Amino acid sequence: MRVAEAIETDAKTEAELRTLSKGRRVEACVQQRASVILLAAQGWQNKDIADEVKLDRRQVAMWRRRFIEGGVQALLQDASRSGRTPSVTSAVESLILSTTLHEQPAAATHWSTRTLASYLGLSATTIRRVWRRNGIKPHLKGTFKVSRDPPLRFDDKLVDVVGLYMNPRERVLVLSCAEKSQIQTLNRTKSRRAGTLTYDYRRHGTTTLFAALKKLEGTVISVCQDWHRHEEWFKFLRLIDRKTPKHLQLHLIVENQATHKRPKVQAWLAHHPRFVVHSTPDNTSWLNMVKRFFRDFSEYDIRRDSFTSVAELQQAMAQYIEHLNKEPKPFIWTASPSDTAQVTRAKAALARWAISAEQNDALQHQADVTGAWT
Repeated sequence: MRVAEAIETDAKTEAELRTLSKGRRVEACVQQRASVILLAAQGWQNKDIADEVKLDRRQVAMWRRRFIEGGVQALLQDASRSGRTPSVTSAVESLILSTTLHEQPAAATHWSTRTLASYLGLSATTIRRVWRRNGIKPHLKGTFKVSRDPPLRFDDKLVDVVGLYMNPRERVLVLSCAEKSQIQTLNRTKSRRAGTLTYDYRRHGTTTLFAALKKLEGTVISVCQDWHRHEEWFKFLRLIDRKTPKHLQLHLIVENQATHKRPKVQAWLAHHPRFVVHSTPDNTSWLNMVKRFFRDFSEYDIRRDSFTSVAELQQAMAQYIEHLNKEPKPFIWTASPSDTAQVTRAKAALARWAISAEQNDALQHQADVTGAWT
């Protein structure tokens, strides 16, 4: 006959057990386990404890053993269980992922859960679970744009622009400048439902917004022009010159566009040495902070409104910018050049593309050699 292990408790442990056994906000199962240990500490046998607390004798023995091994904390939660044997083995999951990533269906560009399930003889639910667990989303299409600048030149421009955002120089005014061209004046009927407009519209012309965002303040210098040419850009530079303190040097962050490189513009900049132009790398408009301002005013001021004339559109934009300048909230750049997410993703995409291109070239070469021998 086996004898249950004796349980000894100090005053502190006994007080904790009594609190658990009688607490109103304690789970019933935890109360029952605490009562088991209290009775065991008084010298009761497992059979008598089981009759008292309405448990099986084997359960009493189990909680007695867990308390000896883990103390009061062991009574608060159940032990982990092995669970059901997974229906999808690692080999099946590897097959699903390999087929999804490296094979293409016969009459489509990508797999769906049902087409892949039919192809592999599995259920669509199994495919969906494996995709979700591994973050696979074949229905989404990712795009990227490669800068035409050489790698060294790209890195130099990136460090130069981000350095102005994160560590601006003293007695310098940093302005993020750009143009939002061809803003359409759309006249659409609004419904009584909030945020809904008719699909049909009448267009009453376009306008171009030139804007310079002050990095430290968050205020905007802006003007609307009918065209987007170097003449309009030249006029905008002179507007910036008039509306900024003369004793400050101006560092302009601009995109690499032809309108900024015309001889007339370059000659004017040469005669105004307080203007220092910093060009962003090609195809990296996300690096120009004023683009965030363009996104905000498009979302909150234009997209859901209707205009009957270009003048009405320009007036709405002017009111938005005037309100913004009264209560400015500057955008804060926090990512260093080495940590910029866009650059990291672009380099990873290029690396994957290069590996895939090499593999395709190798397979094509092998097929050509095989065809020649046969």
